[in-house]
Amino acid sequence: MAPRSTLDDLERRTFRWFWDTADPHTFLIPDRWPTKSFSSIAAVGFGLAAYCIGAERGYVSREQARDRVLSTLQSLLALPEGPQPGGASAYHGFFYHFLDMQSGARYKDVELSTIDSTWLFAGALVCQSYFDRDDPREAAIRDAAERLYARAEWDWASPRAPLISMGWYPEKGFHTYDWRGYDEGMMVYILALGSPSHPADPAGWNAWTSTYRWDTFYGQQFIQFAPLFGHQYTQMFIDFRGIQDAYTRERGIDYFENSRRATITQRAYAMENPNHWNDYGANIWGLTACDGPADTTIDGRTYHTYTARGAAAGDIRDDGTIAPTAAASSIAFTPEISVAAIEEMQRRYGSLLYRQYGFADAFNPTFRGTSQFGTVDPDHGWFDVDYLGIDQGPIIVMIENYRSGLIWNVMKKNPHVMQGLRRAGFTGGWLDQ
Repeated sequence: MAPRSTLDDLERRTFRWFWDTADPHTFLIPDRWPTKSFSSIAAVGFGLAAYCIGAERGYVSREQARDRVLSTLQSLLALPEGPQPGGASAYHGFFYHFLDMQSGARYKDVELSTIDSTWLFAGALVCQSYFDRDDPREAAIRDAAERLYARAEWDWASPRAPLISMGWYPEKGFHTYDWRGYDEGMMVYILALGSPSHPADPAGWNAWTSTYRWDTFYGQQFIQFAPLFGHQYTQMFIDFRGIQDAYTRERGIDYFENSRRATITQRAYAMENPNHWNDYGANIWGLTACDGPADTTIDGRTYHTYTARGAAAGDIRDDGTIAPTAAASSIAFTPEISVAAIEEMQRRYGSLLYRQYGFADAFNPTFRGTSQFGTVDPDHGWFDVDYLGIDQGPIIVMIENYRSGLIWNVMKKNPHVMQGLRRAGFTGGWLDQ
């Protein structure tokens, strides 16, 4: 175990980000802060899970967390639904990727997003199972979470059944891409299969796994996906230790072990550092989707702003930008190397990186150009100014899963999650007990 103060300080600061930045009227969570932004509906879901952790840890009282959760869910249920291009927040039970923080309406021309709605539903189901007391406001949370989840019409979102579409636009209909494995979309199918009202076709799980890529990277055999968030997001909510579907049974692993191997290879890649980026090594590593310094080329090196970085067999996306969430959110899989990375990043970069609400989203020790998205230190490189909700969420949830298993254990009690796993063919371990 890491020193309690190290993890508790990071967990507490990250919790405060969600608690403090929510809109006081809509209770929506911003996509990023302190830069003024729209709300990310996925970040709202991560915030709902964070509120449960805050109550359990005593960062706020259970009553405070209960009231915040209920207000959030009631606000979401009251937002307008409809097919119109402007003014609506949701349609067929799914929410737009980004919403205006104050009105809750669709932000510009973003898509109705099945994956981002999935993270909202996951957070709501955490609250449904966590707030289980005989209390009228906790009962109202359970009812609101059920209504929010049950409204989603997964069968409608499958125009090319049994696969599920990535999204829909009022102007042009369904996205041309469907969710195919392996990536964060695993949770889409689990919640779609667990729906009590509009479940997806169970054949979708085999269609999803049929596109997996099993390969070897830095001596580890596993299902490949380059950015670490794809190995973390679903496992924020589901403990895959000891449970297997048909694919993992055939390979002799489970998804938890798969994510452990993916994390180990990212550290090995950083230690080899084939592109000779500054500071990469045993305790400075982690590639995932995150902010970056600039879209530019300097001295033959190409840098990017926000993009999905990663490292896997045949898929290297690396511009020298490290996201602390990548290592920190793998703590449940690889506690020793993740804790060492957390401590080294805090020690080496201090307040350039570790601030009021924990780790800033990203940093690039090599970059020395001009960036309008952060600050460039002459000795240590570029540091982001912002925190991102979808990167803060995995930090607090996975630290808590490592420390107590709270979110995993809460979700083991949720009948919809268990139904989704069983319909996908999972057996073994806690699921059979």
